Amino acid sequence: MPAFADKTLVEIHDFDIFKSDTRQQLCDIFSDLPDYICIVLIYSTVEYKPDGRQKINKEILKNAEVVEFAAQEQDRLVKWIKRHFQDAGKNISTNDAEYLAFITGGLMATLNGEIEKTAAYSLNETVSRSDIDAVVTPVLDTVAYKLTDALVSRENSKALKILDELFQMREVPHKIIYSISLKMRQLLAARICIERGINRAEFMSMCSIRHDFQASTLMSTARKTTLNDCRNAVLYCAETALELNSSIEPESRMIELVTKLALRDRA
Repeated sequence: MPAFADKTLVEIHDFDIFKSDTRQQLCDIFSDLPDYICIVLIYSTVEYKPDGRQKINKEILKNAEVVEFAAQEQDRLVKWIKRHFQDAGKNISTNDAEYLAFITGGLMATLNGEIEKTAAYSLNETVSRSDIDAVVTPVLDTVAYKLTDALVSRENSKALKILDELFQMREVPHKIIYSISLKMRQLLAARICIERGINRAEFMSMCSIRHDFQASTLMSTARKTTLNDCRNAVLYCAETALELNSSIEPESRMIELVTKLALRDRA
């Protein structure tokens, strides 16, 4: 990176080269890179999903190394969180460590800063759940969980307030509907598991859920609703997702969806 260095590093973030209209140009570039250039393609919000039928995939595998940084398993992640709080002179319970991992998405790059921030904020020797909620910025999935919890608990005003917070976070409606739809499908799966006597471990495997805390929240929420309510919620989400593709007022469609979900048992 410094001027006059022997090598040049180029980072490209979240660019899906497999869907790009410039695939042939990229193939030409990758096959004729100067020795002094190192290109790193970083995928964090966009999935790295190569298509083996495309020429560009063969060019990448011929000249590059694919390295996956997988998310840590929950037990190891919780130990890591506790150790980092201890380094900051604080303690945290296992449940609250799981909660912190859950609301931040469980990625160490994000957790590192949030741990420092929470440890600095807490006035007590042990960090509490209220300390975490006060300063940690939750990921979209977590906010969507809070939204679904509010809807199931019939806290409709709270649900609309959370939706407004998502808009203020500048989250696009298409991302919001994806997250809400996913949670409603998981809620339906949880309700089906309850109806059929399927245990939580099988439910987690079925829905690819990593955190016990996340599964517990879904199962607890599912017990407060009915199978028919869950099915209707999934259908409403699908209808809204379809409407968003042609709507000129996507935020209004999202408000209508939340209202429908709040009133679905009376429909």
